[in-house]
Amino acid sequence: MFYIIVGSITFIAFILLIIVIYYNKFQFSIIKIEEAENNSDIFLNKKHDLIKRLVPIIRKELKNKKIILEIDEDYSSLNHFELNDKLSKIDNELFKILDDNEKLLKSNKITKLIEEFNDNEDELVASIKFYNDTVVDFNKLIVSFPSNIIRFIFRYKKKQFYNHEKRQMYEILKDDKKKE
Repeated sequence: MFYIIVGSITFIAFILLIIVIYYNKFQFSIIKIEEAENNSDIFLNKKHDLIKRLVPIIRKELKNKKIILEIDEDYSSLNHFELNDKLSKIDNELFKILDDNEKLLKSNKITKLIEEFNDNEDELVASIKFYNDTVVDFNKLIVSFPSNIIRFIFRYKKKQFYNHEKRQMYEILKDDKKKE
């Protein structure tokens, strides 16, 4: 009888230990995801501000008030995925305008803002990569055993990650194949 009680207590302690370990893994992943989201939001807001500073200078240089009207929209209602997609479209238009008008690159203000923009873009890409890597780890916990039991108990759901990173790589590879 004593061995049955000790065995039962040991078994329950072992199960509780596994639950605690995997619960903590989920909590650490959630904290890392929130940190990555905050970092991405900071860099996205900075990107938005830099674009807002660049556009009037470009308009003034080109004497064209119709350039990139979308930047005046309110983006506060967008989540960071939608904001990233919107800003990526706008920065593609912006750099197309810069490529088409080389005289703009002679302006010190524009050059300085573009350097700042590029630095921010590098940090944003790193932040997105960190976010995606963390979400992949979290989603692995969601589907693997025994952590999927913890997922079921606490109702954790798979997290969405930035898909455009993969799309951009596909576009780059596609462009490289066209050149060959």
